Amino acid sequence: MRAAVLHPDIQGARSARAPEAALAEAEALARALPDLDVLWSNVVRLPRAQPGMLFGTGKIDELKARFKADEVGLVLVDGPVTPVQQRNLERAWGLKLLDRTGLILEIFADRAQTREGVLQVELAALSYQKTRLVRAWTHLERQRGGLGFVGGPGETQIEADRRAINEAIGRIKRQLRKVVKTRGLHRAARAKVPYPVVALVGYTNAGKSTLFNRLTGAQVMAKDMLFATLDPTMRAVGLPGGMEVSLSDTVGFISDLPTELVAAFRATLEEVAAADLILHVRDMAHPETEAQAEDVRGILADLAGDDAPVVELWNKMDLLDAERRQALETTASRTDDVYTLSALSGDGIDATMTAVAAHLDEARTMEDVRLSFAEGRARAWLHDVGVVESEAQDEKGWHMSVHWTARQKARFADVRYLT
Repeated sequence: MRAAVLHPDIQGARSARAPEAALAEAEALARALPDLDVLWSNVVRLPRAQPGMLFGTGKIDELKARFKADEVGLVLVDGPVTPVQQRNLERAWGLKLLDRTGLILEIFADRAQTREGVLQVELAALSYQKTRLVRAWTHLERQRGGLGFVGGPGETQIEADRRAINEAIGRIKRQLRKVVKTRGLHRAARAKVPYPVVALVGYTNAGKSTLFNRLTGAQVMAKDMLFATLDPTMRAVGLPGGMEVSLSDTVGFISDLPTELVAAFRATLEEVAAADLILHVRDMAHPETEAQAEDVRGILADLAGDDAPVVELWNKMDLLDAERRQALETTASRTDDVYTLSALSGDGIDATMTAVAAHLDEARTMEDVRLSFAEGRARAWLHDVGVVESEAQDEKGWHMSVHWTARQKARFADVRYLT
């Protein structure tokens, strides 16, 4: 389908990004859908948003003529469009319109592979569709059922549609609860594995999947495309010094993520909150890298709290000119928990992974642990982790001296509880 992308730049509206950069991101989002042929994109400057049409009548007529000349079939508006505005613009232009939320929902629906991912997208789409019903489809307030003069009025069309959506939402939530329960069992099983969990996070298209593939030898989809990864993936990785970790690749973050999707994918991002270390991958070649980083930091603070252990990986250094690269490398060398690399070429990865291993090799304390004979699995876990310094046995069980980190102690508490 032939499409055009519009970014409304409303005078006085607060935004952390330049309108041209926002338009470029919106166009990249549109190109992430395989069936769209994006013909052109424009920033449309507006003194104010019109309540009923968003754009003024003159701009609507001007755009309509261009849409007709270019045979555009779909208009993508980068920003929120009210149901009433959407209906009026579609009537005025005679074509289909999607706002930013609708476009991201389409991308997620196209990419979801796991059952949980598919269900979450369906739930978010139904929640979005429900708002369209309530606010826009006033023309459907017609009676169906009875003649209207015997007894009360029949059920309106909008009520029937709303009820059908609510029933579908309830059904999907029930299915999701089963999936979430299964995921909880998987996470409990992983808690018994003596490996730290390291999560890769970052703005969409920052290079997380490329780095994940290089470190693990996996074949996760890694393209120069927004939301190339949707469903989280986890693999074991060996770090310098012999330490092994479970590395998780997650869905990319993005500014102004639709609220429906924030709620739907919060469960998917639980892996981030439970991680022992979070690696925030940044695209340092992007002109809006700092604004993107602020978006990611905000979401991380919401998910894992302000005290979450985060290391920044400044990626795509190979795309910078020599002067800019040197300046960033100097800054990183003087900043705690910041490292430079290129996931594509491999430059800097060895040094970065050595630093990651050092971050995970925390201070250790010596403690005594007593276990009953019924806690054989917990004892085996301590030996697997390699923290047992000495062990004695009496008629009640094992008396062990362990040399461990605070993280290992907390993980052992989970293992002991689940055993």
